[in-house]
Amino acid sequence: MNRLADESSPYLRQHADNPVDWYPWGEEAFAEARRSSRPVLLSVGYSACHWCHVMAHESFEDPATAELMNRWFVNVKVDREERPDVDAIYMDAVTALVGRGGWPMTVFLDPEGLPFHAGTYWPNRSRGGMPSFQQVLNAVQEAWTERRDDLSEIGTRLLGRMAVYADLEPDGQLPPSDTLQRASEVLRRQHDPHWGGFGGAPKFPQSMSLEALLRRQVAAPDPGLAGVIGTTLDAMASGGMADHLGGGFARYSVDERWLVPHFEKMLYDNALLARTYLHAWQIFGHGRWRQVAEEAIGYVLRDLRLPGGGFAAAEDADSEGVEGRFYVWSEPQVRVVCGTDADEAIEWYGVTPEGNFEGTNILHRPVRGDLMRPPGVERARQALFNARELRIRPGLDDKVLTEWNGLMLSTLAEAAAATGRGDWLEAAKDNAEFLLSNLRNEDGRWLRSWQSDVGARHLGYAADHAAMVDALTRLGEATGEVRWIDEAAHSADLLLELFTDRVNGGFFTTGDDAERLVTRPKDVLDNAHPSANSLAAVALLRLGALTGERRYTDAAESVLLLLGRLLVDHPTALGHLLGAVDLLHAGITEVVITGDRPDMVEAVARAYRPNLVLAWGEERSGPLWEGRDGDRAWVCRDFACRAPVEDVGSLLAEL
Repeated sequence: MNRLADESSPYLRQHADNPVDWYPWGEEAFAEARRSSRPVLLSVGYSACHWCHVMAHESFEDPATAELMNRWFVNVKVDREERPDVDAIYMDAVTALVGRGGWPMTVFLDPEGLPFHAGTYWPNRSRGGMPSFQQVLNAVQEAWTERRDDLSEIGTRLLGRMAVYADLEPDGQLPPSDTLQRASEVLRRQHDPHWGGFGGAPKFPQSMSLEALLRRQVAAPDPGLAGVIGTTLDAMASGGMADHLGGGFARYSVDERWLVPHFEKMLYDNALLARTYLHAWQIFGHGRWRQVAEEAIGYVLRDLRLPGGGFAAAEDADSEGVEGRFYVWSEPQVRVVCGTDADEAIEWYGVTPEGNFEGTNILHRPVRGDLMRPPGVERARQALFNARELRIRPGLDDKVLTEWNGLMLSTLAEAAAATGRGDWLEAAKDNAEFLLSNLRNEDGRWLRSWQSDVGARHLGYAADHAAMVDALTRLGEATGEVRWIDEAAHSADLLLELFTDRVNGGFFTTGDDAERLVTRPKDVLDNAHPSANSLAAVALLRLGALTGERRYTDAAESVLLLLGRLLVDHPTALGHLLGAVDLLHAGITEVVITGDRPDMVEAVARAYRPNLVLAWGEERSGPLWEGRDGDRAWVCRDFACRAPVEDVGSLLAEL
């Protein structure tokens, strides 16, 4: 009996018809492993993962392979996006055993959850020095039968290398004030001066590193740093990783030129990159970067927004069983679709008869940074987009993840305020209402994942709570409505109550009320998206500045005390946390605008001021609002305010 049909994860439900006797993660599976004295085969992946689909087709849909799995193992399928705690713990084991990680991830566990063998993708036939998956199954079964004590010893040794940051102790020192500057110098050295980005292929967008550079540029304008930022932003937006028809970005580029993407499109990438291009436009004023931000947000609102206002997690890389088929074009196809605009479109998008990807063309801009489309190209783009809409779309992972929605909500709120886009602000409010209505339990605790057929499942993690603290705070700043700041404070209180490490500081991934795993992880490094601790540190510092609640600021400082030495040694591994260091050392400017002064609100929101928080609209109790009245503005630091100003020019001069 396969037990995945009623799960909230589309990825798990994709395996509901496998001949494999799958269990979801839970006590039932481990109880069966103990009862039958069989090891657990843990398979972890996610819906948009191309090689996950390949392994599923080759092995999990194969009756002969499934027969071996069912006879010798208790098989557990996990969506890494729904269970980042399980994924993080066992990814550490995979890395320790084979030196690298990735998905699909396959880990063999004893009935108590200790790992003893692991890998990523195994093919159905041995090739390239890799054994076949059936050979792996046979070898593990033989070892379990004949050398079980040796496997237990491996598991015990691996336990010490799992959740490696859970027991990290603070050294009592905050990161020094020049941490952001030194991180910027590291990124300069890593920068590819020709193609942009940091390091070689494959290239990931590294939005958090770019955000650190943008912060530094605001603090100390530097033409050299501006060149690093501009080269990278233009190269990414010109390459094939950008969707030139529908907006938004694929996950990463497999080459150094940003040309050939891994075609999956993730909500969090587009939330973070839209924000980065928005900030770059605010600083430098280049219309092309605003266009990129607008089109990434447009992609999310058009293709990932679900009824009610939630955002789906991702679109797959594959359609019709082929990676990238939805996105690529032959030259004859472009000519037929674009008609009299075809020659202009072919030149603009670098289309050739021989193609640039497996005989077809990934649309891109051969002239980097030239992104503002002339009329003929715009007509061609719309025609190609309309034609593409008739194709079979990649699969949609329609689960709603609180953390990722929080990242997008932050971007929407900030972008709406910066541009005056009322439609974006309404979308942000709709998203917040959806999350508050569908992804909290009766105690107001955040849950992790929602899907329309089954509702919300799984207790939320520290990252879910931290992302919502930031998102609701920024929505309060964008709307002037007190309720969003109150909801942010409630989320912050739950974060502190449930996730705080009261011995070493910082936040555990799982709450005090969560299932106990073999170890309790702590999400520290900023990878594809900010870690829970980085998110929390930035969000709590900003919320503390708005509310005057010292406990939020103290909790943020505990993160920096815990991770200070790690940040000094590896600053680019904690790119988002660099923002918290900047907030702490540079200080936060608090702006209060009373009465009816939309001109002042607009003037403050238009520019990128990363170390500023804004209170306006409805009054909220707290030190920022005490004694403030009239149609004017106060500029404050640590709640000590200068004399009020009554015109926009004077306000901007104070900032």
